Amino acid sequence: MAKIIVVANQKGGVGKTTTAINLAASLAAAEKRILLVDNDPQANATSGVGSASVEGKSIYEVLVQTIDAASTIQPTQMPFLSIIPSHINLVGAEIEMVEMENRERLLQTALKPVRDRFDFIIIDCPPSLGLLTLNALTAADSVLIPVQCEYFALEGLGQLFSTINMVKKNLNPGLDIEGVLLTMFDSRLRLSNQIVDEVKRYFGGKVFTTVVSRNIRLSEAPSFGKPIILYDAICSGTRHYMDLAKEILQNNKFFAYEPILQHTTPGAE
Repeated sequence: MAKIIVVANQKGGVGKTTTAINLAASLAAAEKRILLVDNDPQANATSGVGSASVEGKSIYEVLVQTIDAASTIQPTQMPFLSIIPSHINLVGAEIEMVEMENRERLLQTALKPVRDRFDFIIIDCPPSLGLLTLNALTAADSVLIPVQCEYFALEGLGQLFSTINMVKKNLNPGLDIEGVLLTMFDSRLRLSNQIVDEVKRYFGGKVFTTVVSRNIRLSEAPSFGKPIILYDAICSGTRHYMDLAKEILQNNKFFAYEPILQHTTPGAE
């Protein structure tokens, strides 16, 4: 059964979608069966892996019209990576979900039938703490929090942790912190090094050893509809996200180290 990891931070521009795409792709490169769920109305994770938003077969219909999640799964250009795409219709989903029964558990319920088909399910969230993110946190086993190495790095994280604690108390007692990932690191800047030290003091052992540096190739890859590992296999961005995938696998031996010889590549239903 898949471990579900949600990539969340209500602060925009922290490398959240970049991390969701490239962690999913790096785990797929290790021949783990991966489902990427694009739970963000901007649909950047969808376009970032070269997939298309198709009305009627997106996360919007899964959440609001409660259609079968398996029918929306698309294969991608990577053999072990599949995606449930997003669509612009998701913009109004939170308003529509307000009146729905068990509105916080819609994604959890939808993913339950497909969990056995994958090793990891990675969920990308919008930069907010609304119902879409709440659904992801309720469905998840753990939260990966990207934090950029910039001046306001810790701004707003208190609110995120309050939301996580609320979800643990009322909706998902098993929710854990997968780890804090430092992104956009620039070794030339004293500020970046100061932020690394500050985040490690604040979060202790929950900070990943891997630090993702600023990398122009990493910024270019989404415009070509490719994860960084397909766009430039030898750049620092690829190396860093492969290192992150190794840390995730090492920390989740129970989920990830089962034999893979009998695994089949998941595709669209």
